Amino acid sequence: MAFFPRRNKRLSKGKKGLKKKTVDPFSRKDWYQIKVCVLPLCEISLDAIFLQYADWFFSSLPQAPAPFNVRDVGKTLVNRTTGLKNANDALKGRILEVSLADLQKDEDHAFRKVKLRVDEVQGKNCLTNFHGLDFTSDKLRSLVRKWQTLIEANVTVKTTDDYLLRLFAIAFTKRRPNQIKKTTYAASSQIRAIRRKMTEIIQREASTCTLTQLTSKLIPEVIGREIEKSTQGIYPLQNVHIRKVKLLKQPKFDLGALMGLHGESGTDDQGQKVEREFKERVLEEV
Repeated sequence: MAFFPRRNKRLSKGKKGLKKKTVDPFSRKDWYQIKVCVLPLCEISLDAIFLQYADWFFSSLPQAPAPFNVRDVGKTLVNRTTGLKNANDALKGRILEVSLADLQKDEDHAFRKVKLRVDEVQGKNCLTNFHGLDFTSDKLRSLVRKWQTLIEANVTVKTTDDYLLRLFAIAFTKRRPNQIKKTTYAASSQIRAIRRKMTEIIQREASTCTLTQLTSKLIPEVIGREIEKSTQGIYPLQNVHIRKVKLLKQPKFDLGALMGLHGESGTDDQGQKVEREFKERVLEEV
């Protein structure tokens, strides 16, 4: 017979993982401040300023094409730098979605969502650039109604600073003055003519400016109002918007251009003038 020693339950090891140390995952993370790029007022086109005061045509004035009112939009988390894993590399390329109402401090822009891309990390600050624009789903659904025609167009354009974008426009037909007919359906030829006009205007407005200038046009709906004005002779339109902006391709990263957008291209300290007495130099040896 074989005898086996009795196992002491007190000395026996327990199951693996029972006495595992619980570590809070947030103890290994750091908070970084998200900085939004500033749209300088000098970048705003004259068309945007003209359309702001064109009350002879529009029933309501558009919002003034101003830079973002909020510079610090929020904070983001990232694991601390350990070994070969750098925290800055984990932050670069992140896409952040922010409501335009929070950036402009105006609830009238609550239906717009702005996408920001982290391009550079300096200290605890993440410097972002414009990455895209979109509408909220509830706003899009509220625009679609019966007895009217929906017209859409999309254009792929290249800005002067080599950003390749795709812009999506949306428009709806509206009733003519003193119209008795219930419906406002446009004919197929009118839809094609309106779509052609939309494509021409978007191509002209977007391809002759930089990304910063285009962003300053998108906020006050300059392009949408220009389309509404130009298509009056074909069929009256309403709710004309650039509903989406998609970034397809971007140029090579330029740190100087990004710092210029954030207003940090130069230093405030320009030095002080030092006054010294002029002394004529005398030659000791001839």
